[in-house]
Amino acid sequence: MPVNPATARPRRTWSGSSRIAHAGRVLLLNKPYGVLCQFSDAHGRPMLAAYVDVPDVYPAGRLDADSEGLVILTADGGLQARITSPRHKLPKTYWAQVEGEPGPGQLALLAAGVVLDDFTTAPATVRIIAEPPGLWPR
Repeated sequence: MPVNPATARPRRTWSGSSRIAHAGRVLLLNKPYGVLCQFSDAHGRPMLAAYVDVPDVYPAGRLDADSEGLVILTADGGLQARITSPRHKLPKTYWAQVEGEPGPGQLALLAAGVVLDDFTTAPATVRIIAEPPGLWPR
């Protein structure tokens, strides 16, 4: 439901500051496989602009091109920071479809945190779930 920031009622936050409730635009997109989580690309690859014709919104976080799922788009920089900054420790849930079945050692490595180029991700809760009904093949 759209909210007009000029007429929205302020609310009190835990810090005591006042702000407009739900001010700004927030879009939820089920990002398709093969699409970059950005609006421009010098190499002509598929990107969000092909699916979102709304000005001045940007993804709060990202999914790799070879991933699909929920992407939150907003013009609210504070909301983007609360979603993406490790400082806020917002838990996120990912379902991964993999080839084969990972063993206990592989799950333990993932749970300990993944080493990336410039940092190691936080430890995670990892578990195998049953294949959901209607899951499309990869």
